[in-house]
Amino acid sequence: MNGNSKRLRARPDAWMIGAAVVAVLAALPVAVVVGHLFVPAGDFWSHLVATLLPDYLANTLWIMLGVAAGVTVGGVGCAWLVSLCRFPGRRTLEWALLLPFAVPAYVIAYTYTGLLDFSGPVQGLLREIFGWQRGDYWFPEIRSLGGAITMMVLVLYPYVYMLSRAAFLEQSVCSLEASRTLGCGPWGSMVRVALPLARPSIVAGVALALMEALNDFGTVQFFAVDTFVTGIYRTWLGQGNPTGAAQLAVLLLVFVLALLWLERRSRGRASYHHLTIRYRPLPAYELKGWRAAGAFAFCALPILFGFVLPAIALVVWTVRTADTVIDSRFASLVVNTVMLGALAAAVAVVVALLFGYGLRRRPGRAMTALTRVASLGYAVPGAVIAIGVVIPFAWFDNAIDGFLRATFGISTGLLLSGTLFTLLFAYVVRFLAVSFGAVDSGLSRVTGHMDDAARTLGHRTGGILWRVHMPMLKGSMLTAALLVFVDVMKELPATLMIRPFNFETLAVRTYEYAADEQLMEAAPSALAIVLVGIVPVILLNRAIARARPGQGSAQSGETPLAGLPA
Repeated sequence: MNGNSKRLRARPDAWMIGAAVVAVLAALPVAVVVGHLFVPAGDFWSHLVATLLPDYLANTLWIMLGVAAGVTVGGVGCAWLVSLCRFPGRRTLEWALLLPFAVPAYVIAYTYTGLLDFSGPVQGLLREIFGWQRGDYWFPEIRSLGGAITMMVLVLYPYVYMLSRAAFLEQSVCSLEASRTLGCGPWGSMVRVALPLARPSIVAGVALALMEALNDFGTVQFFAVDTFVTGIYRTWLGQGNPTGAAQLAVLLLVFVLALLWLERRSRGRASYHHLTIRYRPLPAYELKGWRAAGAFAFCALPILFGFVLPAIALVVWTVRTADTVIDSRFASLVVNTVMLGALAAAVAVVVALLFGYGLRRRPGRAMTALTRVASLGYAVPGAVIAIGVVIPFAWFDNAIDGFLRATFGISTGLLLSGTLFTLLFAYVVRFLAVSFGAVDSGLSRVTGHMDDAARTLGHRTGGILWRVHMPMLKGSMLTAALLVFVDVMKELPATLMIRPFNFETLAVRTYEYAADEQLMEAAPSALAIVLVGIVPVILLNRAIARARPGQGSAQSGETPLAGLPA
């Protein structure tokens, strides 16, 4: 009986075959890009090595180092203060610190350029007050490598903040109390106990932030900072060299794989563990006087510069340009963006449900491996996926067109590569991991006994999924759809490189206005992206607030530690 059961489990069924097909399709872009490493590229590399490749390498490394340092200090520091300290305004800061997550890096870059450029209001006010002329004063150059790093840090630190805060909230109070008995104060407990316990989450947050930094195109392109993404775009669309662009994409993949390897190695070698399942309300260290003011300022500055000032500028500019920018063409941009986001979200949720339910029915190494392969896209920059999608689809179009021309004398044109199908395919590959995470989390709450009970009532696999799982997964599926929808709205490099001719979205219009130095005109579309981006901020805050085991609200019932130095 056991042997027969094992053989049945080992035999692939429709769910596993479907998951295998989807996994192969999801891995196709990366496979195509890596395969082009062995295609001759002429004198492309000799010219690139002599000219721009050193800049690509240096700027990419500096961005990684600068962003890693900035998001670690800002994210971990803010998470510690709002999780384990008590000071005025802390409860508001808890959720407000996630607001910059709603602002794409390229939007904040365009906004601060409009504010801080020579012709912007800040320098204009300084010249008016002090009577300065051009050359009479020094002002930091926003369009620079340092400016690009600053813009990315302002909107990417929430990755580290939300994972670090969740890790701090999940920690056992017993570990912190043990450090007190050994003479550690609040900051000693943080360095010796809380940070080591949260180390895997911190590293994971930094890795996610760096992947987004490597994927950024709008900021570095606008600031004239040459990176691998701008090089891929220039080689693909500027020089018409898909082979060279694909080989540049391979080098960018090397950086991504190095990040993934470092994240897994750090997590695997960590030797810090929770030694108890006993959870009580976390201690809240009382901060008073200048310490409370310092903690508030440290947490409020990222919100001020990462969300409040850019949002105010975008609102003001939108009001000023509404009469000329918000018209029927703007309405078509909204329709295009909503349509793409909704279609991509629907497909991604369906595919995630296929994998999640398949993994539940057929747990094992094969299904786990297929799931990991299908979820690889989120770690791959959009420009790389764009290259890997367009090349095989264009080959397919040319092959079909050539065959029909030779056989029947008719031309099909671009069946796939010039349509929205290619763009949707790239979106689903890119954001499948996002939807799968939300759906899989919901499936984990459905016990196996429910499936057994449904089978005793005569339901088969499809009926169990439809009648038992789907009603319980409505919230998780909606969350997955919203997250994918917002990510599609913000995605710029893949959209620029794959979109059909004369098809624009809010992100593309924002980029085009900024490229033409019409920063105020870019405000309405940028503001629409930011407003929609607030949705996942609300979802993330609710998820983190429920992260601490043993209580309904992560923040309720705090007990200040009297007698400890603040």
